[in-house]
Amino acid sequence: MSNTKQAHQVPIHGLFIDGREVPASQTELLDVINPATGELLAQISHANVHDVDVAVRSADTAFHNHEWSSMSNRTRARLINKLADVFETHLDEMYQLETANNGRSLNETRAQISRLPDFFRYNAGLAIARRDSVIPVDGNYLNYTIRTPIGVVGNSTPFNHPLMIMVKSLAPTLASGCTTVVKPSEYTPLTTLRLARLFVEAGLPPGVFNVVTGLGPTTGKALAEHPRLAKWVLTGGTEAGRITGALAGGNFAHQTLELGGKTPVLVFDDFDVEQAVNYAAFGAFVGAGQTCICGSRQIVQEKIYDEFVEKLAAKAQTIRIGNPKDPTVQLGPVVSARQQQRVLNYVRIGIEEDKARLVAGGKVPTDPALNNGFFVEPTVFADVTAGMRIFQEEVFGPFVSISKFSTEAEGLALANDSPFGLAGAIRTNDITRAHRVAAQLKCGIVWINDHHRLDPASPWGGVKNSGIGRECGTESFDQHFETKSVMVRLDDAPFDWYKDTAKQPRLN
Repeated sequence: MSNTKQAHQVPIHGLFIDGREVPASQTELLDVINPATGELLAQISHANVHDVDVAVRSADTAFHNHEWSSMSNRTRARLINKLADVFETHLDEMYQLETANNGRSLNETRAQISRLPDFFRYNAGLAIARRDSVIPVDGNYLNYTIRTPIGVVGNSTPFNHPLMIMVKSLAPTLASGCTTVVKPSEYTPLTTLRLARLFVEAGLPPGVFNVVTGLGPTTGKALAEHPRLAKWVLTGGTEAGRITGALAGGNFAHQTLELGGKTPVLVFDDFDVEQAVNYAAFGAFVGAGQTCICGSRQIVQEKIYDEFVEKLAAKAQTIRIGNPKDPTVQLGPVVSARQQQRVLNYVRIGIEEDKARLVAGGKVPTDPALNNGFFVEPTVFADVTAGMRIFQEEVFGPFVSISKFSTEAEGLALANDSPFGLAGAIRTNDITRAHRVAAQLKCGIVWINDHHRLDPASPWGGVKNSGIGRECGTESFDQHFETKSVMVRLDDAPFDWYKDTAKQPRLN
């Protein structure tokens, strides 16, 4: 159970179901590793089909329970705002725990997590502001809509931004009156478990927010295919989206899938090269490149191409790598030995198969203090063309390619030459070009002269192999409701279709 010490002196966490921590049905435990040191942080339970069923049934019972289902919008909004306040009072604890768990530098983690209480406040505002429609229709009729919460939301979250990605779904789920079962990544479950306990202690009814821990092929599969799920949310790889989306689709569950990405960044020659390089480093290496919107494809106009390559390579070599708890460190490890090997394998592909030019990084750091962690140097490849694997495939690490273009049309063609379509970015001082190109990029998110910015009010999601649905904004909130149309006949005149059919008005 959580916070109990065994011989190995690490906490063992159970599942969080119906407002309390409970043991899993099976005794198997999974290790949670600090990616910066290789040390054992904790152990978690491995939920099986039975455990997942218990969690979903708890969420379903809570959804129909009078305490939650009959709560007024204003009362629910006050509770959601209270949860935001509680979250905010525990931010320092969350920064430290998340940094230890996923290896992201403390400064990055603090900057990201400090935004998250506002996601709850924004959705609490939507809960109060929500209005149903009155629809003008032909004839003497009143037509209006009634929206009702859809029910239990299953949510599978990844290792790269454990709290942020979970909160993007959790905030509208709770504010809309739905309930949830969350399966965090087995690599990074600790802050999710902690937040669930904090929220129940703050007054969230038991069963509204449940957490099951375990592996994707077992625990995740059981959750995705559960017949009582009304909505399935997953942030992860494209193949995981295909598999779990098909499982959830078998029960006609609503879905929001935020999947892989290979973000193109179009750098035009009217933009300051130093600024373009600074944005490139930020977009490619923040979070050790483990983001679906990593600026991994820098597509640079030929006039400034050589200068850009030289300066980005130099910039990459100045980034301070180390233990993410150190506030001076700028780049922490990737999440696991497996992920480290994946990045290094793509370095090999870039050199041996693609014959691209490695201009920075590509190795494990030589500092012996980092030997036990899963570190990779910031890596930059130049002279990359569209047919290369490192141009097309998602690496998910501190890894960036640079390609050359001449005309705007050629640059757009390179940017759109991808199976993915989550995000794109543009660097230019030409405002008409910026909007023209933004409209033609085949993706769900575009940044002009910036990168990696989001807001609770701004819709987030992709096209093509990057998924379906949107998080954040009214788009996400509205996806948590079923819409019922009510048609009221306002005419008291007698009706008999079969007495005088020819004189009757159309009924459809």
